Amino acid sequence: MSASLDEIIANFDLLEEWDDRYRYLIELGKDLEPLSEEAHNDLNKVRGCASQVWLEARREGGPGPATRLHFRGDSDAHIVRGLVALALAIYSGREAREIATTDAFATYERLGLAAHLTPQRSNGVRAMIDRIKTDARAAAEA
Repeated sequence: MSASLDEIIANFDLLEEWDDRYRYLIELGKDLEPLSEEAHNDLNKVRGCASQVWLEARREGGPGPATRLHFRGDSDAHIVRGLVALALAIYSGREAREIATTDAFATYERLGLAAHLTPQRSNGVRAMIDRIKTDARAAAEA
């Protein structure tokens, strides 16, 4: 079972050293629900990430803005898998209209991640968030 966003924030608050926070982020990634081999495909691949990242979206209900989206993801890099886990904690299981208005970057700022990620990783996070929001817009307009 993956950690909730509230649990992640609380755990980050307990960890004072960045090495410990990075280790925790890696642990979050290890706890991700496995993504099937079939889901590691070109359609699910996130463009703009230096690492390999895949996001799979499943719609529940809908169509329209009340459609609930459930995401699963994976990466070939440990820290990036943790960043995927954080993005999923923020967005997965929410309605398309909520996803469209949720600012994940505020959470990344709150956790101090924005200041501790390389520009390349920050671009990758932005690409993941953009992809999730694009999937939400498509679901809302369906």
